[in-house]
Amino acid sequence: MWSQQQMAKVAFLGLGVMGYPMAGHLKLRGGHEVTVYNRTAAKAERWAAEFGGRAAATPAEAAKDQEFIFACVGNDDDLRSVTTGDHGAFETIGAGAIFIDNTTASAEVARELDAAARAKGAHFIDAPVSGGQAGAENGVLTVMCGGDEEVFEKAKPVIEAYARMVGLMGPAGSGQLTKMINQICIAGLVQGLAEGIHFGKKAGLDIEKVIEVISKGAAGSWQMENRHKTMNAGKYDFGFAVDWMRKDLDIVLAEARRNGAKLPVTALVDQFYADVQALGGNRWDTSSLLARLEK
Repeated sequence: MWSQQQMAKVAFLGLGVMGYPMAGHLKLRGGHEVTVYNRTAAKAERWAAEFGGRAAATPAEAAKDQEFIFACVGNDDDLRSVTTGDHGAFETIGAGAIFIDNTTASAEVARELDAAARAKGAHFIDAPVSGGQAGAENGVLTVMCGGDEEVFEKAKPVIEAYARMVGLMGPAGSGQLTKMINQICIAGLVQGLAEGIHFGKKAGLDIEKVIEVISKGAAGSWQMENRHKTMNAGKYDFGFAVDWMRKDLDIVLAEARRNGAKLPVTALVDQFYADVQALGGNRWDTSSLLARLEK
């Protein structure tokens, strides 16, 4: 869990459903001095009013004179925009500052930004998170990091303000690669759970009774424990959106093409999520694979 440490000067770029509460934890739980930037300035102003931090007009302004700069944006292009783009954070990042990227992005962009940070005398850690919106709001995210060990040890106490698990996976890009494995495992698990519930319904079984028994054995999983009730009820607004999962799986499959990994189930489930999108389920959560079977 998080631990108190000396107050630091921190910037946070990107106040979406994840970034907004994460930045809040850095201010309130971490006790840090926090400056925020968001593409929609009104949201940054709202955050500053709510948490008592400061809003900046550009990433460059937010990053100036900061010890730690966090980002949580949409994708590789958004990340490049707030770092190496016009008025990006890397225009003003100071020597010795640490840039911590919580975006789920490619390992390629992580390595690119690591090199760009080094050229400025600064440091970079790719630190994608798992735990979804609820994990961000409750400050219990799992954070998978890539970077130098010495830099990681400095950043870890600050990251712990919004996390319950923070681990260094290896050099730059390793955090993103670990997040890809996370999504590979989730894709297969959710499809298996969807098929199991679908089969049980067709067989005329009481799904609640079935799950109560099998969840205590080898079939048990976080997905089963936390999603079977809503899946059985046909409700799919309780977690990570299908659009975002497809973005992540696109990153996974592109990396697999590069490294030669064989991911037949992941590729198939990605196509199943495309079917869910065709049903209008873009913003449904990932457990909506069951809806595809029941259509």
